[in-house]
Amino acid sequence: MTAHSRMTCDGVSPDTAEALRAAMQRLFAGKPRRTDGRLTKENLWRKAQVSRATMNRARPILAEWDARIAEQGKTTSGEARRDEEISKLRKKLAAKTRTCALLEKQLRAAATAIAALHHDNCALREEIGRQQGTNIVGLDGRRTRLDNNSHA
Repeated sequence: MTAHSRMTCDGVSPDTAEALRAAMQRLFAGKPRRTDGRLTKENLWRKAQVSRATMNRARPILAEWDARIAEQGKTTSGEARRDEEISKLRKKLAAKTRTCALLEKQLRAAATAIAALHHDNCALREEIGRQQGTNIVGLDGRRTRLDNNSHA
């Protein structure tokens, strides 16, 4: 029996056809073992442990592959979940970024108002000090009161 007589209608041996179909099922099921799990023909032949040339001879199996890809798309269910999660996280990040920008704007406004109030407070204290006299705390901790008429 020659190798050519062992060919199936798939164009490859029965073992190769079985390996390619099993690899295809594992990839579409999202259960990679030897690859990154992406739905590519490179992953198909690697997962089936056959050469690229052998995979290319299995035209009916590649037609099945192409039909599944056309039906399902190139993403596995795991990739679809991941992409959905990434999309949700991007939306959350955008909302948090907007909130952060608003809070930064409010913080700058509050800092400006606080600086203005501090300036007004200092000016009022000086005015009160001039009108009523001032308590000065010396280096030794004793308080001395200065009146408008006394000089230090």
